Amino acid sequence: MPEFRLPDIGEGLTEAEIVQWHVEVGDTVGIDQIIVEVETAKTVVEIPSPFAGTITSIAAAPGATVEVGDTLFTIGEADSADAGRVGEIQDARSETQDKRTERDARRAEGGKRKVEREAPARDATEPANATRVRAMPLVRRLAEDRGIDLTTIAGTGPGGAITRADIEGAQPTAAFDGELVPLSATRKAIAQHMAESWRTIPHVTVQAEIRAQSLLDEMKTQGIGLEAAIARRVVPLFDEFPDFNATFTDDGVGHYAARDIGFAVDTDAGLMVVVVRGADGKDPTQVHAEFTQLATKAKKRTIDLSDISGQTFTISNIGALGGGHGTPIIPLGTTAILSIGRATQQPVVEDGELTIGLVAPIDLSYDHRVIDGGLGQRFLSVVVSAVET
Repeated sequence: MPEFRLPDIGEGLTEAEIVQWHVEVGDTVGIDQIIVEVETAKTVVEIPSPFAGTITSIAAAPGATVEVGDTLFTIGEADSADAGRVGEIQDARSETQDKRTERDARRAEGGKRKVEREAPARDATEPANATRVRAMPLVRRLAEDRGIDLTTIAGTGPGGAITRADIEGAQPTAAFDGELVPLSATRKAIAQHMAESWRTIPHVTVQAEIRAQSLLDEMKTQGIGLEAAIARRVVPLFDEFPDFNATFTDDGVGHYAARDIGFAVDTDAGLMVVVVRGADGKDPTQVHAEFTQLATKAKKRTIDLSDISGQTFTISNIGALGGGHGTPIIPLGTTAILSIGRATQQPVVEDGELTIGLVAPIDLSYDHRVIDGGLGQRFLSVVVSAVET
């Protein structure tokens, strides 16, 4: 009887949360029919069936978390009465599948990079998958019975696995006095990525202020947002400052050939970074249109995983939420992030006279393994000059 196991459908996916089943036990399904929706790192993904037949079992209810490799559902052969229906379902989906195959091929071709990403180096004593608790079901039940949080236990078994002896020697986790809100798959992913970035990348943040009037004038004239206007000024600078469109590896600093710019988006599910590919080959109106479309998909949770990963540099418009100066965290696999705050009217000096002008805070966080203080300050100064021009 065919079993369908949860695949790794994202970069480094270890688990996903069941959102909604589209079938019930006993339903007849065709190849490529959507069976279930799962929430992964920052997006909801539809899982189609690779088999035709009858659903014989469903492994978990909505809200449950399943790990990569766990069985999601099983399918038996369709009986004769349903065989014709399965064939009709497959025929109806053949054209859709062809379109998906063509789309995926285009994405694969467009995603080629001169520099390949590498996962940040882990400590030699750290398990290969440090964000996943390794424990047998019996050990998990024992921990639950004793009120012990497995994430607080350092496993002594093979590969860092938690053993029965580890549980028996542990103290019960102190009860939380208040409401404990379970983490969604998205929030877990955000927490893991932020913690790993902060732990592995030595951050330095430099700050400045910009005269924002020319920037705002361009936005009004061209009908674009701040994200596209900033990208137009920053992206060309990577030719002179390649270390800011780069990644750190144990073998050296990799300078990306691509200019794939990530833009931070605030959604109900949490922070997402949507990626506009090849921003250096697009004018500001194109960047604005693509960013707007991707941001809408991110907020609706319909965005593809390929559109929220793989950026080479990130821009955060924290000013859209009224924010000022900050210390933005660098996304893994990159060396820098630029944040722009809300423009406000402030006293400024022009031609030796005091007047009122629009001023906005701007912050640059960079990887100190790659970029020294002098280079970081020079880049920010050039950015300020480009923005004010």
